[in-house]
Amino acid sequence: MQFDVIVLTKKSLLQLAETDWYSRQVHHEDGLVMAALAAQGLRVGRKAWDDPDFDWTQTRCILFRTTWDYFERFDEFAPWLNRVARQTTLFNSAELINWNIDKHYLATLAKKGINTVSSHYIERGDSRSLEQCLYDCAWEQAILKPVVSGSARHTYRLNGENSAALECTFAELIQQEAMMLQPFQQHILSQGELSLMVIDGAFSHAIRKLPQAGDFRVQDDHGGSVHVHQATVQERTFAESTVAALPFDVLYARVDIIRDNHGQLALMEVEMIEPELFFRFKPEAADKLAAGLARRLTYQPDPNDLFCTETCQPDWQTTLGNTSS
Repeated sequence: MQFDVIVLTKKSLLQLAETDWYSRQVHHEDGLVMAALAAQGLRVGRKAWDDPDFDWTQTRCILFRTTWDYFERFDEFAPWLNRVARQTTLFNSAELINWNIDKHYLATLAKKGINTVSSHYIERGDSRSLEQCLYDCAWEQAILKPVVSGSARHTYRLNGENSAALECTFAELIQQEAMMLQPFQQHILSQGELSLMVIDGAFSHAIRKLPQAGDFRVQDDHGGSVHVHQATVQERTFAESTVAALPFDVLYARVDIIRDNHGQLALMEVEMIEPELFFRFKPEAADKLAAGLARRLTYQPDPNDLFCTETCQPDWQTTLGNTSS
């Protein structure tokens, strides 16, 4: 076996483009993660998730980091994910990724008591017009987006005046994929969106994303900006409680929250597939990620050992020293 960990990216980000700030930023943050993993005694590589030549049985695990084209190539990504999950260990797990890909999960978290932004799901093939869907929701302004998406792909701000212009776009989209409507959150325009990083179950650091003037989208693809944020106790508790409510073991998560139209903290999404974790704002967070991965990779209890308890867990730091030779 050649590697302990492969850090995953997408093909266009594999090679560093010195003149491109975005490429430099990605390589800097992936580099922080790789250095932290190596410091744990792990053999580390970095590859594109769709590398046709790599044998995924040649790594003990893979770590999703900058695979930021999976939602545009979902028909390729989904079978690849299911196939590679049978060949090696995934962080986060394939079960968690499959659950997190589809934003129907927000309804599950709402039922568990997490205050989420209201969501109205429009299933693929729905025969209603966009105007009818908006009428059914009774929201003056709304956001339309796919349930499987990223980087604000096909995300539109709607009101009674512009929805008619999007009817053809909506009719085409709903034949291809499920969509969702959410009430437009006014505080995003002035306060933006908070992203709280939760690593190995504990809050690590936070940033605030603000839209550029005249826009509502906070992603840098659309002119948004990123700022350091000192999270309050309430915000930290909300983020950690959200992750604790998940029915999975979660190595890393980015919890995106806002102040909703009622002034309450509300969940926009919890990203656990390939979230940007903003390590450039807190490089030591990469060490926490690496330590959590190393512990999980090393300690794999035998389910047939009825006598093994927490007190018989191995010293994973010592064990790791034996795996790096």
